[in-house]
Parts: sequence; structure tokens; C-alpha cells
Amino acid sequence: MQQNFHHIESIYWVFTQLCNDECDHCYNDSGPRGARISEADCLMIIENLPDQIDRLILSGGEPLADRKKLYLILDRLQQRYGGATQIMLQTNGDLLTPQILDTLIEKGVTRFDIASIDRYHKHAGERLMVLAELFESRGVNGDDKDPLIEKDNYLHQQQLSWGFWGATEDMWLGGNWARGRAMEKDIWKRDPEHNFCAILSGARNFLGGYDDIPQEISIQLWKINPCCPGTLYPMGDARREKVTEVLQRVSKMEVFQKLNEGEPWRMGEHLGISESTARERTRQLQNICLYCDQFFAEHMQDFNTEAFIALPVANGQAIS
Repeated sequence: MQQNFHHIESIYWVFTQLCNDECDHCYNDSGPRGARISEADCLMIIENLPDQIDRLILSGGEPLADRKKLYLILDRLQQRYGGATQIMLQTNGDLLTPQILDTLIEKGVTRFDIASIDRYHKHAGERLMVLAELFESRGVNGDDKDPLIEKDNYLHQQQLSWGFWGATEDMWLGGNWARGRAMEKDIWKRDPEHNFCAILSGARNFLGGYDDIPQEISIQLWKINPCCPGTLYPMGDARREKVTEVLQRVSKMEVFQKLNEGEPWRMGEHLGISESTARERTRQLQNICLYCDQFFAEHMQDFNTEAFIALPVANGQAIS
């Protein structure tokens, strides 16, 4: 685990839950009435980001459904980091046009991930060839089509590139995260042995110390999390706290140390909760994220403050 959090390898920021689609598998209830935060909050979050970020992923919701805010964010990121940070845009591609692509490239986006090539999304991947032709017309390289999970790919290659992927039953979103609309539609993954915490987008290595997967944290709107699904209570509020200070604070806590190791069943050992007990509770709940939620509800009351558990306002209203 690293000690200096002024440098973070990767940050995944869902800056809006507004979306042109309303997929059954969506873990954060994105849609036409998805929650949003204000432009002022977005600018404050950028001020509170670490001094050095190798990769910043902007996601949603659908970022292009909140385009005015996206452009504001990109302009401010360029002012603060210049070309030192690789800016990635995760989009379903539905709203992408030649003019918008030109603007995004001008504003510093160097990587485009089309995260909709699956049966869950509205177009179910049928626009893939249209998008491929669009990217080719603008000189955006399509050789690296898989998600950029290797550090050599996203830390050093600043050339324009794009790739695509989608939800599956076993990986990423579909049938996996016990969150949001996936819970409502009953398509979450029932497998108590599946340790999502230990893989990419899970909590492992969010504090650093491992070389096999990126060091990555997630910011859901304003909530600082060790993983994309998010813990029941976030680690901090990126509108009001420096991300570096939040990570330094939680790095001293045994719960988050175990999450960083990808060992969620051991995060209660210092409280006398054995791994076998944790695994038995997970078998009852059928999902590691649900066990994590239960653990936080029972043992992380210090995080249970109004600032941390305030839920986003739906119906497209900004959250202050």
C-alpha cells in the first residue's frame, strides 16, 4: 500500500446519472430522470482531485446526455492537468456524432470506450459498425478494442484510440452488481463465492501496492468509493474534501486495508468476525456486495452521517 496519495493511477468518475437509455442492468439507476450534481459541484470536485492522475475516466449515466456539463469538466481538466492525464470517455455511443467527436478530441479526450455492445442496451450493439466508421474517419485507432486494463496501455499511449465491450452474465455489469435497477429487475449475480472485490472495478488495489491491476478509485457523483459498485457509505465527499486526504485517512483503517487486499471476508477480523463467519453470511445473502453492505450497516456507523448517506435527488434535479 502506498503512503502518498497525491498521485493516483486511475479515477473512475460518474459525474451524471442522466442517460438516454434505461437499462435493466444499470447499477446506479441511470436514465432520463437520473440524478445529477451541479456544475459548481463538478468544478469543486476537480479542485479536490489529486495533483497527479494518470488516467481519468468520465462516465455516467451517459456523459453525452449531459453534454454542457461534460464540456465544462473537460475544459477545467485541461486547465489543471494539460496533457499529463489521459482522459477517457465511457459512453454508449448512441448520441455520438461527427461534430461531437471533433469537439471531444479538441477538448482532450484521447480514449473512447463504447460500453453498450451487449443485449441489455437499447441498440444491442447494432451501431458498432457506424461508430467504427466514424472513429476511422477521424483517425481514432481501433486496434486496442478491449478495455484498457494494462498499465502500459493507458499510462503511456496518448494516441487517440477507441474500444468496445458490454455487460455479460459473469463480468462487468450484467447479472453481477447487486445494486440499483439490477436488484429491481432481479438480474444480480447470485454466487456467494464470486469475489468481485478482487477484480478490476472492485476494491482491490484502490490504495495501491499491487502491479497486476490498476490502482483505481471510483467517484459516484460526489461519493468517493474504493470500488465502482460503492460501499454502503462512501469514504468521503469529493465536493468538500481533498481526495488525497480521504485516502490517507482510510488507509489507516483495517476495514479498508482488507478491501485493498481484495479480502472482503476478512475486513471484520479486528472486530472478532472470522472469515468463516463472513463467508457463511455471504452464502445466506448470495452476493459479496450485499455482505459488504450488511457489514457497513452494522459496524461502520462512523460513516453513517447525513453528509455521507444523503441520497441523490431523482427526476433530474441537481444535488447541492
